[in-house]
Amino acid sequence: MPREKKVQTIDRLQEGFAKCSIGILTDYRGLSTPEMTILRSGLRELGVEYKVVKNTLARLAAERAGRNDLVSVFEGPVAIAFGYGDIAEPARALTDYINTSKASLSIKGGFLSDRLLTSEEVKTLSTLPSREILLAKVVGGMQSPITALVSCLATPIRGVIGVLQARIQQLEGE
Repeated sequence: MPREKKVQTIDRLQEGFAKCSIGILTDYRGLSTPEMTILRSGLRELGVEYKVVKNTLARLAAERAGRNDLVSVFEGPVAIAFGYGDIAEPARALTDYINTSKASLSIKGGFLSDRLLTSEEVKTLSTLPSREILLAKVVGGMQSPITALVSCLATPIRGVIGVLQARIQQLEGE
């Protein structure tokens, strides 16, 4: 690879390390070109970049981005999925692809903005519900005590209304 192209690759990787909310490292050995294309297109639809990287270039980019903790992770064939939005979405997409296609792709680990993740932690992330569902659960949890309070406050009023309606019917019957 010409030196100029290596510098551009390092710059792109450094930008990816700096901007991504999550990165997932995979071992892509055994994946055919059509399988890799399907995986990339599926990830691209979710806004996830999937790059096969040379370890030396990735180490240089990680050092430049201030991610010295990542330098030791680049051993053997490595591809990185850079996620820029919801942190669970890339993990979910990769584990779904592995489970549905029975491909030989394996998750080596990952990193969040401030820490390294093991492959088990990445798999745990994939089981989390989406951000919208979690927010809905929080709002529902906040709303249920208020609903219970309103119900408690309305019960005596309903009782008074019931008594008044019964008295009205009693008077109309006379």
